[in-house]
Amino acid sequence: MLSLLQQRRDWTSSELAERLGVTTRTIRNDVSRLRELGYPLEARPGVSGGYRLGSEGALPPLLLDDEEAVAVAVGLRTAASGSVAGIEETSLRALAKLHQVLPSRLRHRVAALESSTVPMPFRGARVDPDVLAVVSLACRDHERLRFDYRAFAGETSRRHVEPYRIVHDRRRWYLFAWDVDKDDWRIFRLDRVTPRSPTGPRFPPRPLPADSAIAAYVNKGVKEAHWRFRAKVVVHASADHVRRHMPMPVRVTSLGDDRCLFEPGSDSPELLAHYLGFLEADFEVVDAPELVEALRGVAAKYQRAVDASAP
Repeated sequence: MLSLLQQRRDWTSSELAERLGVTTRTIRNDVSRLRELGYPLEARPGVSGGYRLGSEGALPPLLLDDEEAVAVAVGLRTAASGSVAGIEETSLRALAKLHQVLPSRLRHRVAALESSTVPMPFRGARVDPDVLAVVSLACRDHERLRFDYRAFAGETSRRHVEPYRIVHDRRRWYLFAWDVDKDDWRIFRLDRVTPRSPTGPRFPPRPLPADSAIAAYVNKGVKEAHWRFRAKVVVHASADHVRRHMPMPVRVTSLGDDRCLFEPGSDSPELLAHYLGFLEADFEVVDAPELVEALRGVAAKYQRAVDASAP
């Protein structure tokens, strides 16, 4: 209704009812509701009477209820101390504009929230908003991206990808993309991306997993990227058996009906040695002497416990 009232100065009740597919009684009820929210709606009496936006109708108060107004204010205030570089002043300007168009009742409530809230400053690496813009447009338009990427260890490489989704986990921004050179899905931290222009040619989109699956993939990749120790393990059981018994997500390659290979990781060989106890199957460690030594220590500890507990 507000959109229609801004398109044309005068509308009769019957015209509004016809355009919106409701009754004229519903129109009257909605007008009363909008007035309660602070919108300057004027009524014209008579047979050809109707409604118009008042003199302040060029920029009417926002149609936000209490919860929505608080949510927008919290979002803008959070963005002012968030993970995007240079967006602080922009967020505060938007918040000031929000104050100007809110009805007084909601304006006082939002102001109370701001005056009593102390945001924690963001201490991590921030992403450049221009990088976010370039990557998001490439995702939308299905254009290939070329960029320099700085890995965790500091080395830089040139990457050529088909971008699909941007994932934000409240601390970092990630790109979920198909790596053309690796011929596989990959994730990239956007604060480590330096785009090269122009963007590449358009590409036909590949079938994508659900957004929840993409988020899970990124979450798994982020955890694996911080593992300090990795190993290869051959298990005398099926791949499904390993997936069911490990307390963490793992990539498993089947080697037959009763054997598979997987590459778990953890912060230390000792911690991984304990995790492998969840397998409930025989296994062999491939080329990881640190893990073998950790398993030897765990086995000795359990053996001492058995000897001490024997009747």
